[in-house]
Amino acid sequence: MLTPEKLKAACLAMPGAREEFPFDEANSVFKVAGKLFAISNLTAEPLSVSLKCEPDLAVQLRAAYPAVVPGYHLNKQHWNTVTIDGTLPDRTVLDMIEDSYDLVVAKLPKAKRPAGAHRSG
Repeated sequence: MLTPEKLKAACLAMPGAREEFPFDEANSVFKVAGKLFAISNLTAEPLSVSLKCEPDLAVQLRAAYPAVVPGYHLNKQHWNTVTIDGTLPDRTVLDMIEDSYDLVVAKLPKAKRPAGAHRSG
């Protein structure tokens, strides 16, 4: 099961990713080019992470996994909050982090996209 350290490392492994604390000291906000792609209170139990998601896929994931719910305090059409309780395979959560990052990068002007970012067009 993903630990807070592994979750943080996965987010920071994305090209150009940064961790910031704009809301408070408890919530890690992971951004690329100043845009949010993941948010998590890494000290919370159970651990959870909010991630951007394609709207149709967001609905499918919520239907398939009880640990996936509409984004907490976020646009519920585009964001899911995932509770990391062992019911989702780690690979699925890691894929969701990459998808969230890719969605944000795809909306960036080409000049602001970090070198090595997954989406180029």
